[in-house]
Amino acid sequence: AVAEAVPDTPVVLYNVPGRTSSNIAAQTTLKLAREVENIAAVKEASGNFSQIMEILRSRPENFRVLSGDDAITLPMIALGADGLISVASNEAPVLISEMVNAALNSDWELARDRHYRLLSLMEVNFIETSPGPVKAALALMGLIEENLRLPLVPVMEETRKRVRAVIEELGLLRETTHAVA
Repeated sequence: AVAEAVPDTPVVLYNVPGRTSSNIAAQTTLKLAREVENIAAVKEASGNFSQIMEILRSRPENFRVLSGDDAITLPMIALGADGLISVASNEAPVLISEMVNAALNSDWELARDRHYRLLSLMEVNFIETSPGPVKAALALMGLIEENLRLPLVPVMEETRKRVRAVIEELGLLRETTHAVA
């Protein structure tokens, strides 16, 4: 109904069961992709590779499948996915872009290198409720002030230490930081 109400606007289906507590089945995704002209893509984060492969195998020609989970992006692209809607790109846009572009260009050695280099960041981003760890990282990097609206709260100090260690290891901390308002 929403996609049909905005026929000139490309729409991306959002299949992130970890966030919505509901999964869009492969057959539903495919039916919508075929029957609603402006449904252009799916952000697929079910983690169910049988489902992902069914969508990839049976999708219409111009329908894009985008990973919605940084940690499974590399295998999804290897199976035919088109890219990523990322969390970790907030902190490490260059490394994420290098991983995705390498995979899309079949440079598996570079893609694997970037994937494993980023894996700790991908994991630490979800050790507390998202977007808390990402905001903590961006604040530590001097890019934002760490403001969250209730019911979200800043991360625990132990998490902040883990986030700092990961972004330091990736070379993402600046010598001097200035928060942006």
